[in-house]
Amino acid sequence: MKTRASAAKVLYQVVDKGQSLTSALPVAQKLLPERDRALLQEICYGVLRWLPRLEFISRQLMEKPLTGKQRPMHFLILIGLYQLKYMRTPAHAAVAETVNAAKVLKSQSLSGLVNAILRNYQRQQDDLETKADGNDSCKFGHPGWIIKRIKAAYPDQWQDVLTANNARPPMWIRVNQQHSNQADYQALLAADEINSDIMRDGDLHSAETALRLEKPTDVFKLAGFAEGHSSVQDGAAQFAAQFLDAQAGELVLDACAAPGGKTVHILERQPDLKHLVAVDFDATRLVRVQENLDRMKLKAELIHGDASKPATWWQGDKFDRILLDAPCSATGVIRRHPDIKWLRRDSDIAALVQLQAEILDAMWQQLKPGGTMLYATCSILPAENIEQVNSFIERTADAKLVPLSADSDACHWQILPNTLDMDGFFYAKLQKA
Repeated sequence: MKTRASAAKVLYQVVDKGQSLTSALPVAQKLLPERDRALLQEICYGVLRWLPRLEFISRQLMEKPLTGKQRPMHFLILIGLYQLKYMRTPAHAAVAETVNAAKVLKSQSLSGLVNAILRNYQRQQDDLETKADGNDSCKFGHPGWIIKRIKAAYPDQWQDVLTANNARPPMWIRVNQQHSNQADYQALLAADEINSDIMRDGDLHSAETALRLEKPTDVFKLAGFAEGHSSVQDGAAQFAAQFLDAQAGELVLDACAAPGGKTVHILERQPDLKHLVAVDFDATRLVRVQENLDRMKLKAELIHGDASKPATWWQGDKFDRILLDAPCSATGVIRRHPDIKWLRRDSDIAALVQLQAEILDAMWQQLKPGGTMLYATCSILPAENIEQVNSFIERTADAKLVPLSADSDACHWQILPNTLDMDGFFYAKLQKA
């Protein structure tokens, strides 16, 4: 009962109040026994993945919507529907526990309504699900504006992309090359009965440090994790340090660096840099960067600053290489953060594109002649990616695209969420004349 009531409160905070799931969920989890925390996460993630479908079905079963102080009860109904449709919880238990959770929410007077809606859904399930399938937003669990943009960008793949966004993401780890390599670390994991795959793609690129685990595992069961022998990072994100390819003796900037996975990877890959500077607009997230550096026993200069206004925080030499992991819509990581679908608006994209352009222009001025910039986002929208880069090239006389790596002629790469089970990501490599 408490778990379902907690889930209703979290969903209310996210959907109605605009709070991120990564901030709302941990607070609720701390108030529950450890054994119930995974269930809370499963329910919250699941309802957010399939919110349009659950909303549509609930509307078919209710005479009028629940508003005001009754809104948490609305989300409790969605939780009940989610359990009946998507979870293995026995139907009688799902209904009973959801109905009883109304008491925890101090809405016992509505428990009869919750019971009636869930029972009616069971009786009409086939008909209701067929109706829901007639609407793309319900069928694919995305708001209409995202579907429209992805359809336009990927007319032959849009359904696969949306389906991938609703899948449970795998656990990827990054092998610290200062301690081991892919094959040796994979063998260490196998000795502990932890199976993994090495990601290879002959058509594009191979991540030199990435292993995809067969199933998610407690990080402290990974060989040498506490000592910094590996980190958790999606396979797509691991290409950042690889494509940046920082060399010994260089001055390197990691712009928009938090939470620091790429910062650490740059140093793991090239420990003999002259200096690494990591800047981020969010001071609280810089704490995460420092924690990541500390675990790996690495050092970088952390700066709280606005990447679009470097003059306010940097008066040193220009950089040999800059990694610009630009603020974006995060439409490539929806499978890990389903709340993105409901926290973003179509109107946000134009503002993000403008901010990205400002940061690109500002960071370019901090790059040495002959220097390299790697532009990256975790977006799959062309406006933030290839269109952004092309616009930058057109207005910047001393900028040109160069191949991402020595083994490929490709100067940019749009990774989609259905590519090799990785997150959606974009990379483009630019060189200053």
